[in-house]
Amino acid sequence: MDEGVKALFEPRSVAVVGASRHPGKIGYEILNNLIEYGFPGKIYPINPKAEEILGLKVYPRLSEVPGTVDLVVVSVPARIVPDVIDEAGKVGAKAAVVIASGFKEVGNEELEEELVKRARKHGIRVLGPNVFGIVYAPSRLNASFGPTHVIPGSVAFITQSGALGIALMGMTIVERIGVSAIISIGNKADIDDADLLEYLGEDPRTRVILIYMEGVRDGRRFMEVAKEVTKKKPVIVIKAGKTEAGARAVASHTGSLAGNVKIYSTAFRQAGVIEAMTVEEAFDWARAFSYLPRYEDGKLVLVTNGGGAGVLSTDMLVSRGVRLSPPPKSLVEKVREYLPSFASLGNPIDVTGQISSEGFVRAVMDALNNDEVGAVLAIYCQTAVTDPMLIASKLVESVDLSGGLRKPLIVTMIGGEETYWAIQRLNKARIPAYPMPERAAAAMATVINYGRYVSRVRNLRNG
Repeated sequence: MDEGVKALFEPRSVAVVGASRHPGKIGYEILNNLIEYGFPGKIYPINPKAEEILGLKVYPRLSEVPGTVDLVVVSVPARIVPDVIDEAGKVGAKAAVVIASGFKEVGNEELEEELVKRARKHGIRVLGPNVFGIVYAPSRLNASFGPTHVIPGSVAFITQSGALGIALMGMTIVERIGVSAIISIGNKADIDDADLLEYLGEDPRTRVILIYMEGVRDGRRFMEVAKEVTKKKPVIVIKAGKTEAGARAVASHTGSLAGNVKIYSTAFRQAGVIEAMTVEEAFDWARAFSYLPRYEDGKLVLVTNGGGAGVLSTDMLVSRGVRLSPPPKSLVEKVREYLPSFASLGNPIDVTGQISSEGFVRAVMDALNNDEVGAVLAIYCQTAVTDPMLIASKLVESVDLSGGLRKPLIVTMIGGEETYWAIQRLNKARIPAYPMPERAAAAMATVINYGRYVSRVRNLRNG
């Protein structure tokens, strides 16, 4: 494993060059996040005009730090950065996070090249420049100027956009999506997506990797690494710059070349990378992958109390390559015992709008526990005779009593305010739930298609 990349995620000590005494300044927020998120190693603020910040002794320059520095976070004007890298090299730093902007993204390619040249001379790996930092929850490392209290979990998020990345950090907190890592990659002057994929592919705390990508420097290497990683865990990419106008915006944003979108999409498919068209899709799917066991085999069964929602879900599934077959006869015989005589026992199984809360949960669990069923999509429409929160609570209780999820279960709950809180209850219990049937169905199709991809790869390897 590359020691510089490892130091980026697992440093024993961090120096913040450009630490500030003033709240609201980037150098202050990074230092505060390191402290508040609970980084257990040594933290060294560097500022020639201060003696103490946030209770920590301040050093005028890196060379005066008494201990070893593994990671240097650089928050100073761009023109000074190469000299800081030289000093970091002299104290033995293995990695640097360059927050500063003013490099290739504004046409200053020579300064960026000088930064990389000096870093390589000292054996330092560089993240950035033009980034908001890095978070790695297992190390309690928040070396960023984004939100402080990121929820630990198993989704790793790599973003080439700083402001969007910070906003999405906040969204993960609101949506209760736990993350293992959030990495702002910026101009990718040195460390790129492939370097990060290699580390995260082996990281036991990461179950799914999500990338916001504008362009890649070495497409061949990225695809080679991605092809290996996707055999073990899903990689979701949101590719920006798909139109001519978007490509121009990419070039002005991080200095990247957006490239031909058809070439990217084809290469992604060949490497097993899952391409999302929107941020909403990407995070919907990341949630499902982070909560659920991998789909292995068996029928997908839809259970719904609303025929229209079942039709919409079926359309979405078929459009994404997942066709429904009739439900197992053993399941039909079991649910027939308690469903109304006019219930539809095809696939979807329409338990009708007259079903009780208990009856809906019972049908979902009967489907989930059937040996011929490999995944269940539960589609609930709020009615006067059901209670969304009761359904959510009983589903959570039933799954817990059965020993947890051994196959994928995704839920959609459509209705008013009560369904919003019921969805939160399910997601908190790590049962992925969504407010619209199309979103739930798209997430299920993605989970199934990835499971099929892994099975094909496994069979080719064994065959």
